[in-house]
Amino acid sequence: MTEPKTVSAARLLVDCLEAQGCDRIFTVPGESFLPVLDALHDTPSIETVVCRQEGGAAFMACADGSMTGKPGVCFVTRGPGATNASIGVHVAFQDSQPMILFVGDVDSHMRDREGFQEVDFAAFFGPLAKWAARIDDPARIPEYIARAYAVAINGRPGPVVLALPEDMLSLPVAGTPRPAVVRPAQAACPDALQAMLKLLEDAAAPVAIVGGAGWNEKARTYFTEFAERVGLPVATAFRRQDALPPSSPAYAGNLGYGPNPKLVERIKAADLVLVVGARLGEATTDGYELVTPDHPDQILIHVHPDPEELGRVYRTDLALCADMGEFAEAAAMWADEVVPFGAGREAHAEWEEFSTPGEDGTALDLARVLAVLRDKLPADSVICNGAGNFSGWWHRYWRYEGFPSQLAPTSGAMGYGVPAAVAAKLRLPDRTVLAVAGDGDFLMNGQELATAEQYGLDLLVIVVDNSTYGTIRMHQEREFPGRISATSLTNPDFAALGQAYGGWSARVETTGQFAPALEEALGRRGLRLLHLVTDIERLNAAGQTVTALRSR
Repeated sequence: MTEPKTVSAARLLVDCLEAQGCDRIFTVPGESFLPVLDALHDTPSIETVVCRQEGGAAFMACADGSMTGKPGVCFVTRGPGATNASIGVHVAFQDSQPMILFVGDVDSHMRDREGFQEVDFAAFFGPLAKWAARIDDPARIPEYIARAYAVAINGRPGPVVLALPEDMLSLPVAGTPRPAVVRPAQAACPDALQAMLKLLEDAAAPVAIVGGAGWNEKARTYFTEFAERVGLPVATAFRRQDALPPSSPAYAGNLGYGPNPKLVERIKAADLVLVVGARLGEATTDGYELVTPDHPDQILIHVHPDPEELGRVYRTDLALCADMGEFAEAAAMWADEVVPFGAGREAHAEWEEFSTPGEDGTALDLARVLAVLRDKLPADSVICNGAGNFSGWWHRYWRYEGFPSQLAPTSGAMGYGVPAAVAAKLRLPDRTVLAVAGDGDFLMNGQELATAEQYGLDLLVIVVDNSTYGTIRMHQEREFPGRISATSLTNPDFAALGQAYGGWSARVETTGQFAPALEEALGRRGLRLLHLVTDIERLNAAGQTVTALRSR
């Protein structure tokens, strides 16, 4: 057996990442991990993407993990770098997406002296990550990297944080990378599947809620086949709208903020709720009211890859711990026939009606904007957005036909859309990628347009500008009508800003101006930004207005 050669700890760490299949990292450089940057210089198989702020870099890694099912990787420096990046760790945790954040740390002999930018990262990230640790012994780097990958992808996927003492990275070490970690197989229990189908057979008005931890193309394909065979209405969890093809006759629409009222009533009236992958969190369940934790008069079947999630919040009548793809395939291939329900097609027709753009008479009608986008963009376009009322128009009217095609934080973090779009275009270069952001949302991480321009990405960006933190203004008008406080914004000229980053841009103030502007944007390459100037009067895609809230 050949003895491993002696290299620097940083070299061994990068070799371990390469062995695990890492092909891209996102970073804002810091002196605390210079040896890693030097090792990456000699590692062409790993692309180093230089970002402009650690929050943007962490969002990119989170989005990358969402698309691949493998941990997105981010490197940041200690103190300010790590705290900036913490937002991406929190999103990865709440969104159940695999990610690894490496933090360059203070020298070992500076520890516990409140050294320059020192933070106790295990304590800081402990509540935000699946595992947070520090590598003090370079000989254990292969162990820590393999464990980080395993923790990030197993069970309910999520983020891992590893601190790297600056002096440790330069130490000599003889070590060998461990083989690539793979997610262990989790087959669905045949007895539990039989019980599930028996419950479905006895149900009068079943529904399914899908999308979440470990959902992938295999789960999508087979669960669609199963739902269509059974005639089961399928709703997608909040911001998991690509979990089922919207063209499927079983697709019933999405839950979260502003769902179809008919879908809400259907779920409330259901006698059986089959939940696959979703946690049934606050947003999906409208504050745990749509499906209550004890759900009287309803049977709850919960399928999830992590046993700790089953029975955690909800009383569960039948719990299945299984990989999403394995469960969906087993359900689709099950020989027993369930008499098909007609409810699937009925619910799909209700969603079709609800998701067809109408007109609201405003100068710049976002429903009509979505109608134009649906006509002009490919059906498998990847839509990336952060948080804000602006996103409701895309949730209601866009059809997420491809997979993956929705990159949006279920945690409701602002500033996610532009970084996610950068990661999406790097990962899916042949797909059309659209970043859509509100004015407040855009200015959280719009600086990552510089990253898009640096890497020559073809990126379409839409900024919806109503000069207000719209979601908070909506709540404010409901609770304190007419008493505007801390929600008004004075914004830059976003079209000029897009040009300053090196892109092409246009300002759009009316519905009629949008289609020609989009046509010109689609005829160009590179960074393209459309600045949509709207009125705060229309607060959301459900038709709520400031006037109506004030007159209640």
